[in-house]
Amino acid sequence: MPRRILIAKPGLDGHDRGAKVIARALRDAGCEVVYSGLHQTPEQIVETALQEDVAGIGLSVLSGAHMTLFPRVVEILEERDAGDIVVFGGGIIPGEDIKALKKAGLAEIFTPGTPLAKVVEWVDEHIPDR
Repeated sequence: MPRRILIAKPGLDGHDRGAKVIARALRDAGCEVVYSGLHQTPEQIVETALQEDVAGIGLSVLSGAHMTLFPRVVEILEERDAGDIVVFGGGIIPGEDIKALKKAGLAEIFTPGTPLAKVVEWVDEHIPDR
């Protein structure tokens, strides 16, 4: 069974081009990708992840709210006994925030300019098949 990945846009950020590009690259690489659409709360993202039985969640934020929204998704997953779902993120994220996000439970952070092949390779190596 192929890897199932949820790509989600938490918060009020209305820019989803990057998320759609990542979703397409993962789909082209053989993953089953669920795209949640814009303006999702962390609670909605976790609920979708559980309903869709995904192994990974890719979060995209360009609005600067990553330090609040990304860790909250990880917290809710833990509360729902779903801490085995791998969470990674991307967007315009300052280098100094990346270490804190990883400490908060995010497995990886990708910034603008990361080659799609690198994201696909990372997902292949770090997110299990379901």
